[in-house]
Amino acid sequence: MVIRLRTAAGRGLIAGTVLGSSMAMLDSSVVNVALPHIGADLHASVGGLQWTVNAYLLPLAALVLLGGALGDRYGRRRVFLIGVAWFTAASVVCGFAPDIAVLVAARALQGVGSALLTPGSLALIQSSVAEDDRPAAIGLWAGLGGVAGAVAPLVGGYLVDTLSWRWIFFINVPLAVLTVAATMRYAPESRRDEAEPATFDLVGAVLGALGLGFVTYSLVEALWPVGVAGAVLLVAFVWWERRQPDPMMPTRLFHSVVFSTINGVTFLVYGALGGFILFLVLQLQQVAGYSALEAGAAVVPGTVLLLIGSERAGELGNRVGARLPMAGGTAMAAAGALWLVPVGADASYWRDVFGPVVLLGAGMTLVVAPLTASVLAAAPNSLAGVASGINNAVARSGSLLAVAALPLAGGLTGEAYGDPAAVEHAYRLAMFVCSGLYAVSAVLSWTLLPKGRPQAGLSVDLA
Repeated sequence: MVIRLRTAAGRGLIAGTVLGSSMAMLDSSVVNVALPHIGADLHASVGGLQWTVNAYLLPLAALVLLGGALGDRYGRRRVFLIGVAWFTAASVVCGFAPDIAVLVAARALQGVGSALLTPGSLALIQSSVAEDDRPAAIGLWAGLGGVAGAVAPLVGGYLVDTLSWRWIFFINVPLAVLTVAATMRYAPESRRDEAEPATFDLVGAVLGALGLGFVTYSLVEALWPVGVAGAVLLVAFVWWERRQPDPMMPTRLFHSVVFSTINGVTFLVYGALGGFILFLVLQLQQVAGYSALEAGAAVVPGTVLLLIGSERAGELGNRVGARLPMAGGTAMAAAGALWLVPVGADASYWRDVFGPVVLLGAGMTLVVAPLTASVLAAAPNSLAGVASGINNAVARSGSLLAVAALPLAGGLTGEAYGDPAAVEHAYRLAMFVCSGLYAVSAVLSWTLLPKGRPQAGLSVDLA
């Protein structure tokens, strides 16, 4: 069934997919705002707070490929809705968590649910919307997702300041109800050829999950032998995937220069974004004395730009290709992160924070929609869920490793998040690193991406 974007069915499809993906996005950003309060209430160390973030990102990064493959085979709408229900149930457990251990465990369960719903969100658009409407649809999806990014810090900060950090998880319940209603009404079911065997690459899923888990644990806890073991497991994961007739991650997708470059840039960009959000919000609360609401509101201008400009950025990428907007956008983001380095105890929002946040947000606006459209266009429609899953796994892995590595690199360990001097030192280093990651992304985009519109499908045999 082909859906036109400007019809009621098209608008309903976008609404359902945006609401679902926004649930996952909300928790990623809102939890960062609440971290100091969670740490104080549950008497958690920096490691505990890192795991509050990474326990969610780890299963999401490790299992999102499997989530995409499940959707492609058993029905993208079905798996998407299962993910929404799973995620919501885990959110309720997070809200009632009595200590940091239970919260971390429940966050891991949230990550599993998110791994099921996240690839389905874009795959439903890619497989159902008319081809000439897809760039605008993906841009609209990214832009409306920016609403979640804009509202999340404000709502989260308000809930933390006036009620409790627990309410940032309970708010997922009404969102889930709306998501299920819109998806059931407007999203058609889609899947790969039903004649294909429904086999699953469980060994690949285990190798990928353990590899990422070991690397992340080694960064958080500074246990390098564990990190080496994780690296070996990740190498084994790639080796295994290359030899499977029906792999979780078809390595031949990476024969496309566009697909490989886009995913490399995705890793760097989302690593920089994860570090930027974590440390800016922490710096504003612990060093500059902002409330949770004020710190959350500080990043809103950037997400408003994403909301306003993403559909146009998607159309721009469709006309001129991803090279120009992605290179220009990441260069702008690099300048914005560098501009934020001096923010300190006497920071004025309008003088020191607003301008660089706007610049970084404008850069991300240019990047997100062309990046997403190009990575999907570089794969055949039959593997839309897998391609979306790979790109999401890469993005979450970038954020995961940045959140794990940057506090360690900056010496922010133990309960040092309560020491303004320690936070400020780590913050400045993190902003330099994030700026560098964006700058490398700009160089890669400009030198490796081709000029002109992305071509649909791969030239390699994916049978």
